[in-house]
Amino acid sequence: MTDLLTTSNLCVEFFSRGEKIQAVKNLSFNVKRDESLGIVGESGSGKSQTVLSIMGLLESNGRASGSVVFDNKEILGVGTKSLNQIRGRNIGMVFQDPMSSLNPYISIGKQMSGVLKRHTNLNKNERKEKCIEMLNAVKIPNPAQRFNGFSFELSGGMRQRVMIASALLTSPKLLIADEPTTALDVTVQEQILDLLLEMKERLAMSLILITHDLGVVARSCQKVLVMKDGTEQETGGLEQVFYSPRADYTKELLSKSKEMSLDTKASPIVKKKDDEITAKISNLSVHFPIPKQTLFAKQKYLKAVDDVSLSVFEGEILGVVGESGSGKSTLAKNILRLVDPTSGSIELFGARLASLSKKEMKRARKKMQVVFQDPYSSLNPRMTVFEVLAEPLGSFFPKMTQDSVEQDVESSILEVGLDVSFLGRYPHELSGGQCQRVAIARALMPKPQLLICDEAVSALDASIRSEIIELLLGIKQKRKLTMIFIAHDLAVVKKICDRVIVMKKGRVVESGDTKDVFYFPKEAYTKKLLDSVPVPDPDLEHEKYNKRRLARQAKKLVKREA
Repeated sequence: MTDLLTTSNLCVEFFSRGEKIQAVKNLSFNVKRDESLGIVGESGSGKSQTVLSIMGLLESNGRASGSVVFDNKEILGVGTKSLNQIRGRNIGMVFQDPMSSLNPYISIGKQMSGVLKRHTNLNKNERKEKCIEMLNAVKIPNPAQRFNGFSFELSGGMRQRVMIASALLTSPKLLIADEPTTALDVTVQEQILDLLLEMKERLAMSLILITHDLGVVARSCQKVLVMKDGTEQETGGLEQVFYSPRADYTKELLSKSKEMSLDTKASPIVKKKDDEITAKISNLSVHFPIPKQTLFAKQKYLKAVDDVSLSVFEGEILGVVGESGSGKSTLAKNILRLVDPTSGSIELFGARLASLSKKEMKRARKKMQVVFQDPYSSLNPRMTVFEVLAEPLGSFFPKMTQDSVEQDVESSILEVGLDVSFLGRYPHELSGGQCQRVAIARALMPKPQLLICDEAVSALDASIRSEIIELLLGIKQKRKLTMIFIAHDLAVVKKICDRVIVMKKGRVVESGDTKDVFYFPKEAYTKKLLDSVPVPDPDLEHEKYNKRRLARQAKKLVKREA
């Protein structure tokens, strides 16, 4: 195989506040035709800036130097006009967050057609036909209907499929996927990765997959490039890097990934028996009305939560798992009284939430706090870290003196593993892990008894995720917190939760002690979730992929015969 892409001594620099920051340092690698390369490393390792420099998409204060040869042509430093002939036509790119990449004001069809309008001579009807054909290829249900729909009408997995379809419209020679499955649950992640591999084989294209998850690389790539602090730590074939790593950093990454893997036989946390119940949910249902297609059509409802009953015991960590749309977050919003139930009841700290007055509810909110998935969205970008942490004190303890506020804020930032120098910074000046630590510190400011973590570590890389988990466990022990931990990352749930409930389409399909549910699952749905988790073992992942492919082929044969 000949090289399709070759980078030599690639450097990426940013100039900020009079300082020069080197994001990528003398990086050299190649991608052959019809080859898949996985670029892995922790946050800040330079993975994304490497491919953005190749695409000519660096921020205005960024500069790239060195050499990037694509299809025997030097493309680094060429003009925008020349790059636009390559981007979209010969190199496609799928970004991490499809919601921010797709325009919610423009229909899916119009956005996709724009790619073909720029790079082909197809007429309007031919462009529509091509778009619908590609939406069908990436397994979007009712593609003709979705062509006229909008991105906000789709789930996260469906939006990512639309992004992949858009990137593949012109049959590019190279597809770059930058963390395409980070925020997706394990079953949707499996489908997206399988889809990328299928499209790679069908179009005979090369693939660069950027990720912090070594399990994803083991599942999808032939070659691996490991990066740290902008430099190459190791590069080689999949089996060599995973089974005979040379660099200490690669060994460290593998060790951390295996520690967070479901394959590890770490002893589950033993729950202390306690008769006191922090939260009791009885026959809870939450139904949302679905917009009518016609004026006189019968009103239909989406059952987001359907007749759920459970108890959360004092001092325990209850895990809530399930696919997107299973009702996990809606359940949490009900406990926080951010959404009102259609029927059923919730008792918190011995009191029924529905019967509490506004004043009583404010007192109850001191006892329950939440940590969201994306700290950048949940922290006010105009506030310093000090102001972010002091805000809850002003709401719940308005009579506190300034000295007491400063003391509490400093104690809180130290408790989550940051020093007081961070108090003057803004959220955008922090890394993802640091930002999540601030979000945890803010949630702990009112000294709550119940902490709800809604996908609090899903967007973090393995080492940062491990640090945040250890932090949460330490705080839980120190403060005797009760926690509800919502996640699609089953390895994390297995590591920290005492009990777990599995949700599907608004109902609890399985529940029990973590050890029992993970090692002896009773339901086929639970087994499917567990089997979908990628593990850092290429042989095992390839075996699982081949089984899925054979199953899909057998299903197609049955359909044809029918």
